[in-house]
Amino acid sequence: MEMRQLGKHGPQVSAIGLGCMPMSGTYGSVSDADGIATIHRALDVGINLLDTADVYGEGHNEQLVGRAIRDRRDRVVLATKFGILRPTPDGSGGFDGRREYVRAACERSLERLGVDHIDIYQQHRVDPRTPIEETIGALKELIDEGKIRYIGLSEALAPDLRRAAAVHPITSLQSEYSLLERSVEAEILSTCEELGIGFLPFSPLLRGLLAGSLTADTELEPDDYRSGDRFPRVGPEHREANAGLARVVSKVAAARGASPSQVALAWLLARRPWIVPIPGTKRSAYVEDNAGAAALQLAAEDIAALDALAASAQGDRYGTGAALPNWVSPPLDR
Repeated sequence: MEMRQLGKHGPQVSAIGLGCMPMSGTYGSVSDADGIATIHRALDVGINLLDTADVYGEGHNEQLVGRAIRDRRDRVVLATKFGILRPTPDGSGGFDGRREYVRAACERSLERLGVDHIDIYQQHRVDPRTPIEETIGALKELIDEGKIRYIGLSEALAPDLRRAAAVHPITSLQSEYSLLERSVEAEILSTCEELGIGFLPFSPLLRGLLAGSLTADTELEPDDYRSGDRFPRVGPEHREANAGLARVVSKVAAARGASPSQVALAWLLARRPWIVPIPGTKRSAYVEDNAGAAALQLAAEDIAALDALAASAQGDRYGTGAALPNWVSPPLDR
């Protein structure tokens, strides 16, 4: 497995990480045993970056990851997130970046994970009511106390990154980035490069569409968060059109003797040397397949064909209204 430096100030991590969210039922049912087996297989094939969050499964995902790495902690770069409030009975929620909340959330995550430190502690969404300087200041205190090693952000805008980095070096930023979602190329990636921040693309396979595991004809389980119109690009209105674009990825893959997932991930890896995709899965077979992307070299004509796909993508990143889960709220206009 290729190793990459995660930003100027971060750790060495595998070129492909593992998003653990699907192991807590987000994309349909899965047993804890299967989730743990998937994590173990990831470590066996050289993936060492595991990404979770306190809100995934209302704490279940952190507990699962903690159980999986209990006797393997020294092989893992452990990343988790805080800052999204669970919905209240009236359906409201929000974000919290206050110093006292940051510290309390960290203690809860340490307990659920069963570890004495978190490698990369990430603010899941910037709290518009709390100055980001306060949030980063609290995280710096946690570094000084040995409870976390590095600071990360998720879905932060370029001004957020600059203000945060003025308080303490930022190791990584998570945002959605894939062949069909290119918005971070406008400003975010150049800001990361300027500030020495590594980048962790989430949903790099567009929730299975680019991998071919989600097709125009796939019938989703009722509890699968991809059902309905929460994610319009894979929703009923636009999935067929976007699945047509995904077939281009499959053609490139067939010509290279690779899988569609490997092609989509290799395209991301070729964008910058500090980009580390974190595809989420609950299946060991997909982990093995994704890991192979690090060894795939795409030809110039492949990259040109893939680059052109985004212009034809249909649908927004997220749906609107009550169908949108709190933990996937879009970035706020700050």
